[in-house]
Amino acid sequence: MPGPDYTYEALALSQGFTLIAGVDEVGRGPLAGPVTAAAVILDPAHIPVGLNDSKKLSAKRREALYDELLACADVSAAHASVEEIDAINILRASHLAMERALLGLRQTADIALIDGNLIPRGLSIPAQAIIKGDAASVSIAAASIVAKITRDRIMEALAQQFPGYGWETNAGYPSKSHKAALLNLGVTPHHRRSFKPVHNILYQEK
Repeated sequence: MPGPDYTYEALALSQGFTLIAGVDEVGRGPLAGPVTAAAVILDPAHIPVGLNDSKKLSAKRREALYDELLACADVSAAHASVEEIDAINILRASHLAMERALLGLRQTADIALIDGNLIPRGLSIPAQAIIKGDAASVSIAAASIVAKITRDRIMEALAQQFPGYGWETNAGYPSKSHKAALLNLGVTPHHRRSFKPVHNILYQEK
């Protein structure tokens, strides 16, 4: 299976767009922590070799590519908080994070290539949704790497403050040990109360 390439970007260039941002998010599934999105505008002359869906890369390779992207691309990461996730739902919150990531770029993108099948409602620029975009577009792959590393680091920091949940390894996802810790240690301020396993613990009959 070939990795992502520049096809979608080349098509956008041929349509007259010049600043093309790839956008991806990470953290829809976890029970704890923010949802994080990244937007990346690659320099066509300096595209790091080996960009791929962050899930397909080793941790070491991801870190190296992340550093390379910070050096040669316009990169922005942004979040929607646990409170926002609980207030507006995880899909809207992930779109909010995407909108914020685009606004955080140094340059204003002409078009956004968005991973997934939906375009966030609040975008003020044209956008194209690409299903499995992180495996198809190098710009989206770059965004997937930035989003993952940014969020993993947040969860590692939170794990220091709230030990026992394993966030430094599970990133807040509902692993067996995380769910067991929820029962034993209780719910932290960083848990998403609208997510069923957390909700059930908070509202079970005492």
